[in-house]
Amino acid sequence: MSNINGNSAEADGNGFISKLRQNGNVIALKWLDGSKDDVTLNAPKGMAIAGTDTGKYLFIADLNQVQVFALPGGEQKASIDIKGSTFLNGMTPGPDGSVYVIDTGFAGGMEPSGTDAVYQVWADGKYKVILQDKDMGHPNGIWYDNGQLIVNTLGSGELFSIDSAGQRTALPTPPAGGLDGLVKLKDGRLIVSSWAGSAIYALGKNGKFTVLANKLVSPADLGVDTKRHRLLVPLFKENKVVILPY
Repeated sequence: MSNINGNSAEADGNGFISKLRQNGNVIALKWLDGSKDDVTLNAPKGMAIAGTDTGKYLFIADLNQVQVFALPGGEQKASIDIKGSTFLNGMTPGPDGSVYVIDTGFAGGMEPSGTDAVYQVWADGKYKVILQDKDMGHPNGIWYDNGQLIVNTLGSGELFSIDSAGQRTALPTPPAGGLDGLVKLKDGRLIVSSWAGSAIYALGKNGKFTVLANKLVSPADLGVDTKRHRLLVPLFKENKVVILPY
């Protein structure tokens, strides 16, 4: 669980990562602690685990850097500067040990920075731009799905896919905007969290949305527990994690 612990757009060096048990009990509140000399974490947001046969890594979106930690021990291996980015946010594992990360396009004071983008990043520090468009609508959630990317937006409340050539295709629009988390379940449903709707929506194969949960204040980036069929929903403004069956 990533903890910004301060201003979402400020490099204050006090972000941290918590480790939780499956029942929600805290194993280590500050498992990775940005206040320590050997750890760089400012305002950590999206995370993903990816790697190859030679090792697995925890990638963390952190302002204009992607922080990389070795697993299972948690030793920091790299701080990757993503030039021109301002607000790295949602993240998803990709192919070949890479991850995809969103730049939501905000600067200090949460003002638009015009840097809305999607990047692909590797643990060795390489990265490339997949799509950069200041009119993307402040993208937030992202999911890699069989060669394409699915993205939702915080600002415009859209849901769309991006193919290997960087072309966008609109998907059905959720009932409310302020979209944040995004996951795809094995049954094919796309799950999105909405700040404006205070809800979790599921998009079925029929192109229709259903409400999985409501009355959730500031539901943020989603996790999914496939073994126990549960969604993990951080409530940004309440410092809580809600565990929901699906």
